[in-house]
Amino acid sequence: MAGVPTIFDDRQCELGEGVFWHPEREQLFWFDIVNSKLLSRVGDQTLNWQFDRNVSAAGWIDRDHLLIASETGLSRFNLETGAERMLCEIEADNPLTRSNDGRADPWGGFWMGTMDKTGESGKGTLYRWHPNDGLRVIQRDMSTPNAICFDHSRSCAYYADTKTRIIWRVRVNPKTGWPQGEKEVFMDLSATPDRPEHKPDGAVIDSEGCLWSAQWGSARVARYSPDGVFLSAVDLPTGHASCPAFGGADMRTLFVTTAMQKLPDDRPDWAGTAGQTFSVPVAVAGRAEPQIAL
Repeated sequence: MAGVPTIFDDRQCELGEGVFWHPEREQLFWFDIVNSKLLSRVGDQTLNWQFDRNVSAAGWIDRDHLLIASETGLSRFNLETGAERMLCEIEADNPLTRSNDGRADPWGGFWMGTMDKTGESGKGTLYRWHPNDGLRVIQRDMSTPNAICFDHSRSCAYYADTKTRIIWRVRVNPKTGWPQGEKEVFMDLSATPDRPEHKPDGAVIDSEGCLWSAQWGSARVARYSPDGVFLSAVDLPTGHASCPAFGGADMRTLFVTTAMQKLPDDRPDWAGTAGQTFSVPVAVAGRAEPQIAL
């Protein structure tokens, strides 16, 4: 199902996150959250953009503009000029929280989670923003919102709260993308107490409807069926896998960000490649990230 992971970019992020493939530019982007950087690579050329606040996730608006999720909200960012315009403030008046995982949805909107900068429980919120409908709260009183991704049939959305080790699935209106009904458990990793390191971080859905979960502390990205059954895993040389994305010309390359942050003392072997971004050839294709409807 998957080949051997190789290093796509050897820059070591303190907290790599938010990796995604821009389908028009055919270019990979990702973030180092705590160092407030957007990073990219084109061939041998490494690129980075420095921000004045924590940034964590993005979607594509057009060839030259990204929607950027940051600790103050969602903004429109020009990759060529560096010009930025705020679209929607989110917790801009709270210096204790920041953005975390985020992803564009198939309806042209964007979901984003916030969390306490020190990791305190219960301070996070999951939001959805759409340019036609504005901002709404999906769930409050979370700790670390993560694993935001969407079924390609437009029937449901997925998200996790990493500390609970649960990924939820919620039905959405297939025409508007807004949640309807109560969330249900898609996968409960707390049911495996013998493997407490399996903490669901970022996630993405492949073309067969299976969910790929980057699992913090477990040095792997695990693939689950649409019924939540474990199918296989890609093993990485470092432990804190944080976010996966499909890309490449045929969408059969899995890119994975990792982190240097909070490496365990008993795994010194993880340190050498911690925070680097990996690429892995895989047998199943992903789907292109949807465009933000601006």
